[in-house]
Amino acid sequence: MKKSGEFWLVNGIVHDAVHKRPLKADILVRRGKIAAIGKCTGTKVVDLNGLQVFPGLVEAHCHLGLDGWSNRYDGKDYNERNECVTPELNAVDGINPFDETLRHALEGGVTCVGTGPGSSNVVGGTFTAIKTFGTRVDDMIVREKVAMKCAFGENPKNCYQSKSISSRMTTAAKLRELLFKAREYMEKLDAAGKDASKRPDFNFRLHAMLPVLRGEIPLKAHAHQANDLFTAIRIAREFGVRLTLEHCTEGHLIAEALAKENIPLAVGPSLTHSGKPEMRNKSFATAGILDRAGCQVSIITDSAVIPQEHLGLCAGLAVRAGMDPFSALQAITIRPARHLGIEKRVGSIEVGKDADFAICDGSILDSSTKVCMVFVDGEQVV
Repeated sequence: MKKSGEFWLVNGIVHDAVHKRPLKADILVRRGKIAAIGKCTGTKVVDLNGLQVFPGLVEAHCHLGLDGWSNRYDGKDYNERNECVTPELNAVDGINPFDETLRHALEGGVTCVGTGPGSSNVVGGTFTAIKTFGTRVDDMIVREKVAMKCAFGENPKNCYQSKSISSRMTTAAKLRELLFKAREYMEKLDAAGKDASKRPDFNFRLHAMLPVLRGEIPLKAHAHQANDLFTAIRIAREFGVRLTLEHCTEGHLIAEALAKENIPLAVGPSLTHSGKPEMRNKSFATAGILDRAGCQVSIITDSAVIPQEHLGLCAGLAVRAGMDPFSALQAITIRPARHLGIEKRVGSIEVGKDADFAICDGSILDSSTKVCMVFVDGEQVV
């Protein structure tokens, strides 16, 4: 089935990520979009025979396509190790659509991800949102710029300890310095207007920060410990910029405070060993505790930390640890779509959205479930 075609998915049980209860309904796909949900009125059909229909899963935070499959060193393009502040980097310049991990993601029902630079750098570069099917990244983009990655805690310290960073205070200071300079650069640009003679000299790094300072994209802050989460909030507030918090390993310890901040949270990866001191309080219960406190919670694999195809499993393990099942489904569909600012296109089964589906023989949250078919933009790709 190609994007230009029209067909009905019939006899499926639809979990639209909008309503708690699934519905038995048929879905009309036309030119890659969901055109109608109801009763089939056409003759070109795909009979699902009672299979479960879910939105294509969405991940808010990973490194898919940048962390090479079966290549320990040369395939890793998600961190720039030569400098600790690199806002000018752009994920689309490093993603390899032919990397095998994208196929694995599809086979697990994951059809859209926010992917980008890793967390070694204090500021690492711009994240992008892409579909997981395609051969040219330019054609896979849902939204080219979704966030500017920054990092707190042990990663910047450990990666740059011999060069420029040995404390959390230094990490915070370097981010503040960049934001101060970028704000000054922006003010000079704005004051100059169309008068080229008054414009400051072009600075690639400072220019890359303008979408953050103008509120177009948030800082995407890697932070595990509670104090690092609060430092990220403090700095974002100082400069009046938007923020999302990524990992939130100790988020359950400060759930009420995070709920008051009303900041999107990406929780995970939880299906891992606690390999660093800042992850000593890691728990599958974190997502559910934050959700019950009223936070905007997404669940992540941080692939390749956890293979991307296990996103549904990670949500299922959160349910086993106490999270509401419908909240867990939303945490891998519509909530990460909102987290990335792409909810008008993906994350739920609604008329007008992209025809991305994961069709399964059971719940997408159940480890025994088989993903039988996957559609991206109305094309069956699995």
